[in-house]
Amino acid sequence: MPIPDPVPSPRGSAWRRFRRIMRWMSLAAILAAALAVWFVARGEPEIRIHMLIATALGAGLSVLLGAALMTLAFVSSGSGHDEQAHHHSGEQTIEDDL
Repeated sequence: MPIPDPVPSPRGSAWRRFRRIMRWMSLAAILAAALAVWFVARGEPEIRIHMLIATALGAGLSVLLGAALMTLAFVSSGSGHDEQAHHHSGEQTIEDDL
């Protein structure tokens, strides 16, 4: 009797998708940080290095955080994790009553 192929784990592909999106978004965060530093440096005649570092970190990390949260929401929805959580909650919903 032939042995069936193993079913691929949906969680593995979800994490690969998350890492792929975050790689692209890290480039977008670097670009956003560079643009923010450029605008701040262009507008101030006497700029301190601390201001530029804070601007780069603030802009870059804000873009990365927003991208990570949105990517996790989309990956969770697309991989079926939301449906699994809904079925395991045990609570009755309006849809169940209809």
